[in-house]
Amino acid sequence: MSLPYAFSSFLFVVLTFSSCSALYFHIGETERKCFIEEIPDETTVIVNYKVELYDPRSGGFMPSSPGIGMHVEVKDPDDKVVLSREYSSEGRLSFTSQVHGEHVICLYSNSTKWFSGTQLRVHLDIQVGEHAIDYANVAQKDKLSDLQLRVRQLLDQVDQISKEQNYQRYREERFRMTSESTNQRVLWWSIIQTAILLAMGAWQTHHLKSFFEAKKLV
Repeated sequence: MSLPYAFSSFLFVVLTFSSCSALYFHIGETERKCFIEEIPDETTVIVNYKVELYDPRSGGFMPSSPGIGMHVEVKDPDDKVVLSREYSSEGRLSFTSQVHGEHVICLYSNSTKWFSGTQLRVHLDIQVGEHAIDYANVAQKDKLSDLQLRVRQLLDQVDQISKEQNYQRYREERFRMTSESTNQRVLWWSIIQTAILLAMGAWQTHHLKSFFEAKKLV
């Protein structure tokens, strides 16, 4: 394998296991929006959000007032609350996963004083793994050169890939155990069905034999 091809494959793997998502959504006064993010263990997650208030006069969205913010709640795969607190209309929060699996991130308004029909637009940006690291700050703090910083980024990416691979192996193991359990249950169900059919056949044979003997046909 040539060096350029190997390097390209490595970059493809790095990009495959990277996780960074940005979106926006609309939310009403009593609505609750939740997002599921599959996160390996010991992985830093940063969530950036910005809330905009609907303006019926212009038909668009404008920056919300300081009194309107969001309550953010994060739960791990064991349904334990990792983070739960209120933030302002624009915020940045971070947490580190302790277990691998699906983490649920929920957001809802902390205000109950809206007029009927008012909507919010929430811009949400979730960064997982090396995307959650501010490398400009790291370079300035540790006084790293461009080459040292790039090596640091590659090492962090390799570490993230290792965590992702461990998580995928865990998922594969769980899937295999579930498949084996399902196959075993299907096998036992087939055995029980066969036993029931044999028992019913024996009972019907005995019943017919008794009927013919009673009628003196045999």
